[in-house]
Amino acid sequence: MRQVVLDTETTGLDPKDGHRIIEIGALEIVGRRLTERRLHHYLNPERDIDPGALAVHGIDNEFLRDKPKFADIACELLDFVRDAEVIIHNAAFDLEFLDAELARVGLPPFATHCAKVTDSLALARELHPGKRNSLDALCERYQVNHAHRTLHGALLDAGLLAEVYLAMTRGQDALAMELDVVASAEELGPLDGADLLVLPASAEEAAAHEAILDRIAKEAKVVVWRAAAA
Repeated sequence: MRQVVLDTETTGLDPKDGHRIIEIGALEIVGRRLTERRLHHYLNPERDIDPGALAVHGIDNEFLRDKPKFADIACELLDFVRDAEVIIHNAAFDLEFLDAELARVGLPPFATHCAKVTDSLALARELHPGKRNSLDALCERYQVNHAHRTLHGALLDAGLLAEVYLAMTRGQDALAMELDVVASAEELGPLDGADLLVLPASAEEAAAHEAILDRIAKEAKVVVWRAAAA
């Protein structure tokens, strides 16, 4: 089954209080490998962002002023996830926001548009009961590099979650043993790193990220992330 890893950023914690989605990021997995297909949008929420949410993702009202509204990208989003298994970390949170946004434009709930929704947080709790299972904690547990995650971001977090999810479900690779023919290591030959798929940020996404950091830097007394990246 085709899979989509999805994440959102929002103006606050509860859509019942009128909070909205301000960023959606989604990546496609086919055959347990990331493809080059992705969906990413910043969105104008038509309301102010709570200070607590701003501290988490660093996306401010001014940056979003000229961005599309959810209604403008709703059909594109639903086409991207259609008939796919959608993987979300703490799915209940994102689904509540997605359903609220879809209801505003007269569309059915999110889960009705895809094959299924898998909560990677619930899966992590089953695999690691009693342990921390935040995205950062899982990155550390599965040795996924997240040093660049100084702030939350929907596309960034979807990429990290994709790596974590593939690591958590690696045992599924054993199903290949059910095939009639299984190639040996000698037959496969050495692994070629050139086959690894890299999904760099587009020039527009990189510029948008730098613009956010510039605004944060003007208000911060100490700026460490650019020095660390230098």
